Amino acid sequence: MPVLYESFQSALEDKNGKKLFYPRVLRAGNVSTSQIAKEIAAYSSLSPGDVKNTLDNLVTVVSQHLQSSESVTIDGFGTFRLVMKSGGNGVETADEVSAAQSSLTVRFLPCSTRNLDGTIATRSLVTGARCVRFDRAPSSASGSDGEEPDQKPGGDSGEAPDPAA
Repeated sequence: MPVLYESFQSALEDKNGKKLFYPRVLRAGNVSTSQIAKEIAAYSSLSPGDVKNTLDNLVTVVSQHLQSSESVTIDGFGTFRLVMKSGGNGVETADEVSAAQSSLTVRFLPCSTRNLDGTIATRSLVTGARCVRFDRAPSSASGSDGEEPDQKPGGDSGEAPDPAA
């Protein structure tokens, strides 16, 4: 299944006074923890209930580490960390700084590998993703509408292999 996107026009103008268009990912739905547990269970000897319990405990443990000012890396998946977003609520001196100026949010960075020159070689969660513009997506399940799928910058336009195959 490809990543679907649509075009949207920015509300901000560029330096020439034009409102430009950009791609934006369309979300086709949401997958619950229960569904993820069922799918993981299909790859293992664990029951969906065992997997769901493990995922619930993962959330608890990750939350505890984040709240202890630690980042959490899950090998092959990525790294979670807490950041403070101040939204332009700066103060004039360091002594005036307080947590009330900001809100906590979680940042996630997918696992990646780097080339020798420092550029990103792969980003595990998006490598192999194929992007298709929503209004140009094939209506048939065959996926052969004659149009070449759009490629993401520096990425692979091939479809990810099916782990069930």
